[in-house]
Amino acid sequence: MRVTKLGHACVRLDKDQRAIVIDPGLYSPEPEALDGVEAVLITHEHADHFDADRLRRAQADNPGLRIYANRAVADLAPDLTVQRVGHEDRFTVAGFDVQVYGERHAVVHPDIPVVVNNGFLVDGEVFHPGDSFTVPGQRVRTLLTPCDAPWLKAAEMLDYLREIAPDRAYSIHDAYVSTIGMDVVESFFAYEAERSGADVAVFTAGQSIQL
Repeated sequence: MRVTKLGHACVRLDKDQRAIVIDPGLYSPEPEALDGVEAVLITHEHADHFDADRLRRAQADNPGLRIYANRAVADLAPDLTVQRVGHEDRFTVAGFDVQVYGERHAVVHPDIPVVVNNGFLVDGEVFHPGDSFTVPGQRVRTLLTPCDAPWLKAAEMLDYLREIAPDRAYSIHDAYVSTIGMDVVESFFAYEAERSGADVAVFTAGQSIQL
């Protein structure tokens, strides 16, 4: 499996000449992101993860494009054909085995409603948590780690890495971070890599890893 980081929290997974994409939102501008993709997985309704207009265009161009998302996302765009999924669901699409974990977005502030958020574990290997600290009910070998957000601070990022204890962890959710800020993130990741012995690294847009 090849995992390619796109803008912000968006990743593309390719295997055996088939592909799926997770969270192509407004901060994932790559025009080719959905080329040849058979399915799109959406963790939650926020626009940096879910660009309804883009998916409308994509599904119009390719009526066979399958979209998997929770009920809140589906309700926001009833004109899209969405297969509704939730915590502990499991499905196969484009040759990938996908397990769904988690139900709630991380808390931004007590005054801000918490939306539904589902993480996706793909092929028992790669976990995309969306905007959450969800811990799946099984071992995660490769964690896509949010590194900056209104709901996240560095201590929580490190604690989440330690709770999951993956073999590999790569940064996502980085659209809000300056170049200087990413240098700081990289220093935290280097610290955690040395402490844990895991491969913990910054994942930049356009970069791919082969698993």
